[in-house]
Amino acid sequence: MERLGLIEKIIIEGKEIFAKVDTGASTSSIDEKLAEELGITNIIKTKHVRNAHGESERPVVKAKVIVQGKQMKTRFNIMNRKRMKYKVLLGKNTLKRGFIIDPNK
Repeated sequence: MERLGLIEKIIIEGKEIFAKVDTGASTSSIDEKLAEELGITNIIKTKHVRNAHGESERPVVKAKVIVQGKQMKTRFNIMNRKRMKYKVLLGKNTLKRGFIIDPNK
């Protein structure tokens, strides 16, 4: 199993970016402008999301991502993350694919 820190450098659709690891998020998330820039526009479904800010419906897309050398296709919900430091959040749907979270890393 690969060890991940709280912030990881990943490659998503060929672009290297830093992502925040969030074990409390059920689904990974990507900023809407970044998704558009990378051509990740094929919405496969919408998902009802509840968080500290309330409830919303978010489009869900699939994208190719490389985390610690491990390549996979994973689902991301699309949201406006412009006020957030990290444009990509890795949730449990991605983390459960053989990663251990090490906050000391």
